[in-house]
Amino acid sequence: MKNEKLIITDMGSDFGHTSSGKHFLCLGIESSCDETSAAIVDSDKNILSHIIYSQIPEHQKYGGVVPELAARAHILAIDDVIKLTLERANKTIDDIDVVAATAGPGLIGGVLVGWMAATGIANATNKPLVAVNHLEGHALVPRLKATSAGDSATNIDVEFPYLLMLASGGHCQILLVHGVGKYELIGQTLDDSAGEAFDKVAKMLGLGYPGGPVVDKRAQLGDKKRFVFPRPLCDKPGCDFSFSGIKTAARMLLDKTSSSDINEEFINDFCASFQMAVVDCITNRLNNALHDKRVKSVKPGTLVVAGGVAKNSAIRNAMEELANKYNMQFAAPPMNLCTDNGAMIAWAGLENYKIGNIVKEPVAPRPRWPLTEL
Repeated sequence: MKNEKLIITDMGSDFGHTSSGKHFLCLGIESSCDETSAAIVDSDKNILSHIIYSQIPEHQKYGGVVPELAARAHILAIDDVIKLTLERANKTIDDIDVVAATAGPGLIGGVLVGWMAATGIANATNKPLVAVNHLEGHALVPRLKATSAGDSATNIDVEFPYLLMLASGGHCQILLVHGVGKYELIGQTLDDSAGEAFDKVAKMLGLGYPGGPVVDKRAQLGDKKRFVFPRPLCDKPGCDFSFSGIKTAARMLLDKTSSSDINEEFINDFCASFQMAVVDCITNRLNNALHDKRVKSVKPGTLVVAGGVAKNSAIRNAMEELANKYNMQFAAPPMNLCTDNGAMIAWAGLENYKIGNIVKEPVAPRPRWPLTEL
C-alpha cells in the first residue's frame, strides 16, 4: 500500500527539550488497537518524528473496533508508517540505538503485527529490543514533558513517586507509581471503564464513535444539573470505580423519553449531566486514594491523569482542582499523546532501556498484561 493511500497524521517534531549531553534514539511502535503509530524519541525528551495512521474511519460504521479489520489494517500500514517515521526524522535505521514496541495488552492480532515488525528490525540490525507494556506507555508519557502551548499541566517535571489515574480503553485504575516497572494498584473499575461508558452513551444518543470527544464537546454546551444520574460507590469507602450503573441509568432515561423530545438541547444537557456524574465518581475515588495509608506513606508530589480519557476537559479540570486542594502538582500529557501513539512507546522504551530492561529471550505478546505484573 502506498503512503498516499493511508490516512496518516504527521504529529511533527516541535516537542521536547534539548540537551547538549549524549543521547540515545529509540524507535517506538504501537499497534495495540486502532492506531498504527511509530515515533523516534531521544533520551533528551525530544520527539524527532511521530506518525499515526488512524483506523477510526474504517470502524465508525460498526460503532467500535472490529479486531479482524484492525489487524489487517495494521499489516497494510506498518511498513509505510515506520519508513515515513524515519524519513521525517531524517534518520536511517543505523542511527537508532534501541527499538521498542507494544507487546501487550491489546487486541492480539494488532499487537502481533507491531511486535513482529520490531523484532524483525532488532534482529536484522542487532539493536536492543524493549517489550513495552501498553499501559506503562500511558503511565510514563507525562514524564516526557512534551510541551503544549497554553497547557501548564503538560509542562512540568513529573518525578517518582506520583499518583496516577489511568483511563485507557477497558482499563480504569488508580495507581501509585514508584518507578519504572513499579506500580501499586490502589483502585480499579469493577465493571465498565470510564471510556467504555462514554462510548456506550454516545452510541445510545447516535453521536458516533469514538464517543468520548463528542460527549465532552456537547457537554460544554449543556446544563449539567438537568438530569440526575447515580454516583456508584461514592458513598462507600475504598478507591474502586463502578460506571455500569450510570450507563444503565442513561439507557433507562432514554427509553422513557419520547423521540420527539430528543433535540439538540436535550442531547447537550444529557451529555453534561452524564459527564458530571463520571467526573464526580473519579474525584471521589481519587480523594479516597489521597487518604489511603499506602499513598500517604510515600507522599506523591504529583497527581497525574493519562490514557484516552485524559483528553476530557472536565476530568482534567476537576483533577487539577483536586491537586491544588492537596498542594500537589497536576500533570497530563498533551492532547495528541493521550490516545494510543508511538511516542509514548518510544519513551517507555527509553525509560526501560536505561535500567537494563531489554529482551534477552523470545517474548510472547499478551492480550492481557496487568501493570502489577511488571
